[in-house]
Amino acid sequence: MANCEKGLQQVRDVIAAAHEDCSLLEKLQFYDRWSTQYEEDVSILDYKAPHLAALALASVCQLNRESKLVLDVACGTGRAAEELQRCGFNLFHGLDGSAGMLEVAKKKGLYQQLKQNMLGQTQFPYDSEKYDAVMIVGALSDGQVPVSVIPELLRVTKPGGFVCMTTRCNISNLRYKAKLEEEMSSLQNKGLWEQVLIQEVEQWEKATSEKEITHKSDYIPGVIYIYRKMLTPSIVS
Repeated sequence: MANCEKGLQQVRDVIAAAHEDCSLLEKLQFYDRWSTQYEEDVSILDYKAPHLAALALASVCQLNRESKLVLDVACGTGRAAEELQRCGFNLFHGLDGSAGMLEVAKKKGLYQQLKQNMLGQTQFPYDSEKYDAVMIVGALSDGQVPVSVIPELLRVTKPGGFVCMTTRCNISNLRYKAKLEEEMSSLQNKGLWEQVLIQEVEQWEKATSEKEITHKSDYIPGVIYIYRKMLTPSIVS
């Protein structure tokens, strides 16, 4: 038990470093170093987001999954693509800011294409209306990918296609979550997409800060959002 607890605390320290206020270059260097240990660390946290998000996307995309082209944004080491493949999806492109993470993902042989991109800082290197589904799991949170990435997720999605997003609902991320939902609502009010699913999850992952452990659970909650891009944009007055 002591070794397990020590391992969890070590992972908490690593995650805290991932959310530190630092330059973009320093953050990318951190993720490059973390790439070889990332999957072991999130396993210790019982991180459920890739699995749950894949199930959620599969629930709204029920036909011909094997032929749907999915863009995995902030793909990291490819855990979301692995889960999507288990649900019947087969075609994946991946984007991430970390070359180290992309190298790990490449070795899995799941992606037909992988590209490096400074998410939320620059435009995606893809044409508009290219993907049947776009997914971003885990990266939409305080200190990681900014909310400014959301219009890009929508831009590269085909009309009628789905955008699947997740974020954490722990105390330290509530301000970011509010900004995220404000941006989502703004795009819906403009008639650009419509919400088709929102799924709140109580046990998202183990808390990475002892301050967020409650008497009820040592897990923090999270949420999955899925929007469908409108076939014809219509401004809502």
